[in-house]
Formats: sequence, structure tokens, C-alpha cells
Amino acid sequence: MVKTSTIARSGPSRATRPARKAAEASPADGSQFLRALGERVRVARARRGMSRKILAQDSGVSERYLAQLESGEGNVSVLLLRQIAQALSLPVTDLLREENGQPVELSLILQFLHRLPPARLGAVREQLRQQFGESPAQRRQRIALIGLRGAGKSTLGARIARELDVPFVELDREIEREAGTGLSEIFLLYGQAGYRRYERRALEKVLERHERCVIATGGSIVSEPGTYDLLLSACYTVWLRADPEEHMARVVAQGDTRPMAGNVEAMDDLRRILAGRGVLYGQADAVVDTAGRTVEQSLKELKRAVRV
Repeated sequence: MVKTSTIARSGPSRATRPARKAAEASPADGSQFLRALGERVRVARARRGMSRKILAQDSGVSERYLAQLESGEGNVSVLLLRQIAQALSLPVTDLLREENGQPVELSLILQFLHRLPPARLGAVREQLRQQFGESPAQRRQRIALIGLRGAGKSTLGARIARELDVPFVELDREIEREAGTGLSEIFLLYGQAGYRRYERRALEKVLERHERCVIATGGSIVSEPGTYDLLLSACYTVWLRADPEEHMARVVAQGDTRPMAGNVEAMDDLRRILAGRGVLYGQADAVVDTAGRTVEQSLKELKRAVRV
């Protein structure tokens, strides 16, 4: 698991930022992004049959500025890009996305989803998963344990993997292998974004390598939508839940007193993290409450949850 000065790392401290030269975008990367951005604006304008003059009038952005933007030379501000996107009737995220060549069908689906009330999105996602995703029976071949540090993912994961006679995978160790260095160094050198990239790559390789396994994930994996969706789609996920006080006590019992060192607000921070992630953890296929239970009791509940 990620060992930090608090139970869940929200990102590297300011003191580490100067050391992150390797994570900074190169001038070439920036130029490539601006060219892709300009091309997306030009294509969107052409699809709508808009001249540059009309787009300038509708957006309030000068023709000269638009010409620079479309040629890949304009370092556009967020507010001006928002005006351009509104004039093109597009979400600004469509212009800022990293990948190119988004299919028209995907654009139409996204626009349809944007029109739905937020309360209905969960039902749509579940219907898509049921119709096009792997079945629960298929996903049960891979069991993924989620939850905050101290929930028992490593202990219970190793135990149930032995009983199922399948590999036990700690995703943090796979991330370190992928990066060729420890978790602390990953955050120090590449920051939160770099860690997320390695986390996604490591999970993809685990899924390619193992048709059957038990995976113990990092507590913050639910905060990265793409990676978490991949986990939910390919694995039978179980949230190992515990009270904040129990999370803290277990971490300290493991010999790591850093969460409490010099941080009188550690428990308040932990409660806020759990409150913020509760809805995300709740998307798991099953929930096992480990609070106030022994390892054997929790293991019994976990086996019942995954129907062993």
C-alpha cells in the first residue's frame, strides 16, 4: 500500500515539486498539443459550415486570434477557449481532450448523456455494463478488493487467494515494477498524474496476464474514473469497509505511526476522505464490513460475498 504521512495520499507536497523535472511537459509536447487543439477547432467549425468570421462574431474572439489558434500557434486562454466552445455548441472538454479521432458515434452518445438528468446516469451505466460488459460470472474470475488503507485488503486478499488457488496481486507492487522505482519516488519524480499513469498501465497488464486472480488495489484508485471503470468492468469488486477509527488503529498497529505524527487533524482528514469516496466505493459489487471483526470473521464474510 502507499505509505505516506497520512492514511491516503492526496498528492505530493510542495517540497517535492522542484524535483519533478521529469514530469514537466517538453516544448515539443506543448506544440503538438496546440496543433491538435487548433485542428479540433478547425474541424468543428467546418462541420458546422461556419466561416472563421462567423465564429469570431459568435464567440467574441478575433479572427486573427482564431487563425493563430487553428494554425497551432495560439496559446489560448481557458476563458477564450470556453467562448469558442460555446459558439461551436461543444463542451470545452471536447476541444481539450488529449486523444484525436473521436468517432462521431461517441460524440453523439456523449451529447445524449449530457442531456440526461444526473440521477439517471447510474442506471444508464449499469444497463451498458449488463448488455456489453462481462457478466458477473466472468468477472468473478478476478476479485478486486477496494477500500482505504487499513481495511484488510492485503491480509484478506492473500488468504482468499490461497483458498481459491489463484495468484494474489498487490497493485502497488505492480506499479513499482512498471515504474522501476518505489511509490515514494514515483510521487517525488512524476507527481500524482505520473502515479495514475503507472497505475493504469499496471492494472491493464495484470488483467492481460491473469484470467483468474485476487487484486488488492490502492485506496485512491476509485478517484481515477477511467482506471476505476476498467476495474469495475473486468473484476468482481468488493469494498472492505471499516470505521475511520479502526482504519487509523490498524495502520498504527502495523508499526506506521506517521499518520498521527504532527497531524492533530488526521482523523478529521480521514473522515472527509471516507465521506468523499463513499459513493465511489459503493459502486462495488459487494460490501464487507470489517469493523469490529477478526480476520477469520471478515474472511468468512468475504467468502460469502464472492460465493466461495
